Amino acid sequence: MIYVTGDTHGSYEKFALVNFPEQIELTKNDYVIICGDFGIWDDSARERINFDWLENKNFTTLFVDGNHENYDLLNAYPVEKWHGGEVHFIRPSVIHLMRGNLFDIEGKKIFTMGGASSHDIQDGILDPKDPEFKKKRRKLDRAGKFYYRIKGVSWWEEELPMDEEIEKARKTLDSCDWEVDYIISHCAPVTLIEQCLGYREENRLTRFFDEVSMKCKFEYWFFGHYHENYMLNENFFLLYGKIFEIPKERFKFEK
Repeated sequence: MIYVTGDTHGSYEKFALVNFPEQIELTKNDYVIICGDFGIWDDSARERINFDWLENKNFTTLFVDGNHENYDLLNAYPVEKWHGGEVHFIRPSVIHLMRGNLFDIEGKKIFTMGGASSHDIQDGILDPKDPEFKKKRRKLDRAGKFYYRIKGVSWWEEELPMDEEIEKARKTLDSCDWEVDYIISHCAPVTLIEQCLGYREENRLTRFFDEVSMKCKFEYWFFGHYHENYMLNENFFLLYGKIFEIPKERFKFEK
């Protein structure tokens, strides 16, 4: 069985037995996929305990990366092969599905493409190597402007895939003639978000997703990032708190 859900941000209460009782019947051959912002952040004792807690669950936890990940930590894990694609093993059954890969899971072809542009950086990105860093930070704090991030501490430019990663994703889709069963991402195509959520989020990744949405044949596309639960049409599912079983609940999705 395959389940999918939205952002966790390092908080995994939704997987407690009281919130996800279906897990009683699951095994490590069943999967819960998180659509980005999983919670690789600071390698603290608390974070390691959380990963161990997930490891001890009946199911296997899979995730794509979001914009709120510590990419220095994430990319320090060795790249390994699993079910046909490249992964990082956070724990033996807590697994990062890397960008631009195609996985064969339960007989389904699953294309993964994490990453997104942060929404909460309107007050800027500060560089600790800047000689004026402390001065700039004090100025922002005094002005009550707290929507800033610090490069290499709370923000990483790797949150958006580079052109090389997008080209790799195209080649992966070329290898399967642009036909998959499921797509798992963190953000969504420009056109879809503009039409369904009412604003425009345009960057190299969302433009690539526009290309994928028009060119690729797929059954379902699941994504997170926007902190809502919506079935945007019969193929696109925006997830946050809900844990969604696929394909069982196709016509039972509720906000």
